[in-house]
Amino acid sequence: MSPDQLVPIARTAAEMSYSPYSKFRVGAVVVGSDGETFTGANIENAAYPSSSCAEATAINTAVAQGVRKIDVITVACIDAKDVDGAYPCGRCRQIMSEFGVETVIVTAGDGSEVREHTLDELLPYQFEL
Repeated sequence: MSPDQLVPIARTAAEMSYSPYSKFRVGAVVVGSDGETFTGANIENAAYPSSSCAEATAINTAVAQGVRKIDVITVACIDAKDVDGAYPCGRCRQIMSEFGVETVIVTAGDGSEVREHTLDELLPYQFEL
């Protein structure tokens, strides 16, 4: 799927975010190696470490359905005010590494700018066993 197809899906997922504390709604869509898509949104908790990023939620959903290889992840933060949008945190980048993500697409808050990266660019020294 192209970024033009994936960005609207990620933006729709962000609308499902549970973010009463930050008001920072993030959505993600992953594409498994078989082409199937799975979405996720950030889910906050008053005990902040118990929160889940949209990327982790989407990956966990895919893995719970049997996916073991993810080709692409697209992330959209519909509340980001700058052109950079919201890049995945280090924890999520390492989770992406575990499932072989090759391409990471990030959008500006309004969806107008799309940036495409390899995971190697975003996490050059991945932890592997």
